[in-house]
Amino acid sequence: MTTYFLQSGGLKNFPDKKKKFHTDIVKSITKPKILICLFAQPREVWEYKYPSCCQSIEEDTEANADYRLAMPATFETDCKWADIIYMLGGDDNLAQYWLGKFDIPKIWDGKVVSGNSASSHALVKYFWTCDWRMNMDGLGIIPVKFIAHFKSSYGNDDPRGPIDWVEALSQLQNYADKSLPVHALEEGDYVVIEQ
Repeated sequence: MTTYFLQSGGLKNFPDKKKKFHTDIVKSITKPKILICLFAQPREVWEYKYPSCCQSIEEDTEANADYRLAMPATFETDCKWADIIYMLGGDDNLAQYWLGKFDIPKIWDGKVVSGNSASSHALVKYFWTCDWRMNMDGLGIIPVKFIAHFKSSYGNDDPRGPIDWVEALSQLQNYADKSLPVHALEEGDYVVIEQ
């Protein structure tokens, strides 16, 4: 069974929520091996952001974990090595582009998989994206609908104006399979799904 943590983004703005999230993803594993996956970020920032990701988890948990930076060429091997696959947010299309190249969820079966914002979107069946302000299809690994950054100030400085969160939620609820549960999570919040 794989344990998924779908996190809504904005962790840096909520230190208490960040600490709880990091503590919860490592709590069942002694000396965890954590694969940091930045596939939703532009390639040129992966090595730059990697140390701060590791440091943030260590500061919050004192897990004394072993870390590795995910690379597409070794991703399947890296997933076998890891106890936890920790995926940051970023661009919805980048997340799906890279993750869609692999036989997921098979390659991380039995692991803890943590998604953040765009990476959470990639894992679910359907999502509403703040960037494009529309519904999109995820990779369908988890049969739910998801909205990241719900009710936040995300997009307030956008030329399109602030996001109408009530309308966004309504659009997602009425999109495609209406029987699926909807998780519209405020920043820093997460839901745990095992399957």
